[in-house]
Amino acid sequence: MNDLLGESEVTIVGAGIAGLALAIHLHRRGIICRIYEQAPELRELGVGITILPHAMRELAELGLQDLLLKEGIETADSRFFNRFGQLIYGEPRGLAAGYAHPEVGVRRAKVHSALLAIVRKEIGPEAVVTDRRLVSLEQTSSGTTLSFVTAAGTLAPTVQAQLVIGCDGVNSNVRRQFYPEEKLAFAGINTWRGITRFPAILGGRTYLRIGSIRTGKMVIYPIADDIDGSGLQLINWVAEIQDDEMKMNDWNKAGDPAALMPLFGNWKFDWLDVRSLITNADTILEYPMVDKDPIDLWSFDNLTLAGDAAHPMYPRGSNGAAQALIDARVLAECLREVGTSPEALQRYESQRRPATSAVVRANRAAPPDIINIRVEELTGDRPFSNIDDVISQEELRNLSDSYKIIAGFAKA
Repeated sequence: MNDLLGESEVTIVGAGIAGLALAIHLHRRGIICRIYEQAPELRELGVGITILPHAMRELAELGLQDLLLKEGIETADSRFFNRFGQLIYGEPRGLAAGYAHPEVGVRRAKVHSALLAIVRKEIGPEAVVTDRRLVSLEQTSSGTTLSFVTAAGTLAPTVQAQLVIGCDGVNSNVRRQFYPEEKLAFAGINTWRGITRFPAILGGRTYLRIGSIRTGKMVIYPIADDIDGSGLQLINWVAEIQDDEMKMNDWNKAGDPAALMPLFGNWKFDWLDVRSLITNADTILEYPMVDKDPIDLWSFDNLTLAGDAAHPMYPRGSNGAAQALIDARVLAECLREVGTSPEALQRYESQRRPATSAVVRANRAAPPDIINIRVEELTGDRPFSNIDDVISQEELRNLSDSYKIIAGFAKA
């Protein structure tokens, strides 16, 4: 059986942020495309996400900045604390730091649903075909044949594709066709993600990093105001710990607040009761922190990868979505300039693979919370009397700025 929905120049596998953004860019450049997604239906899933200025630049081009500002919370500043609640370093963010675009904390589902709404409005309701899990592909001189199955395990119609873009995430089935022995890289870091209805913390516009992965770390930021008219914010939080002896967490398993108490139960500061934040969570999910080693080749004739399928990276620095959005724009522009051809895919890869590989390595070795790790090392994991006696603010600023340069959002 063959796909009966008509011809498309570009077939996209995966309807996540990368796949949807790519479809919009292609359509606006006059390139016909269709997306195949393995989920039986597209639902609002996930917790919070930070839209950094370079990610907002991409979303603003798609017409979504005002909507996301309305749905989320604009970040005014970022602050780093040790696990004793002492301020290490703070800096303005987004517009307050002089960027052209704001930084916003928002529910990830709001970003996804906004992109999906544009796809369905501008391209049409048949632009996304759901319940299609890729099981194999066969490349020939005339194109690629994609074979899918449904969630029920039945064979779906095959698809004849002129160009294929794998946007199917960290566990990409497209990538697996070319790297069948590749495994996820787990370095002993487990994470728990939660959302809690909670009073505003430090004014309600701050992105917080507390502690370090070596002794317990939390990232906390607001993603919605005045939930249910209660005056409370919706707070997104992530708890992390690195322990080479720990078993790797399951994916999307419901987390148990009690499991976090030995690490974070006594974190009670004048400005935040972490025990209360965790125990009152609406949702807690556990994940392993994983990525994959950068690969030397994304493109195979008339097929390439984008987003997490191309460069799975640690969820540090809020950069995964930003890099996926940049991939989508650059790839669409290469296809417009060169034509829907393997040459366009090679041009895209030459621009994006080196840059994203650098981010993957930085997220492992020198992420934004290197500030917390450095201070913990210098103090022997003890409270300090004055941070300036430990390390200068200039040194801390340089650590922060170094990551921004690698990640592509240093101020011009």
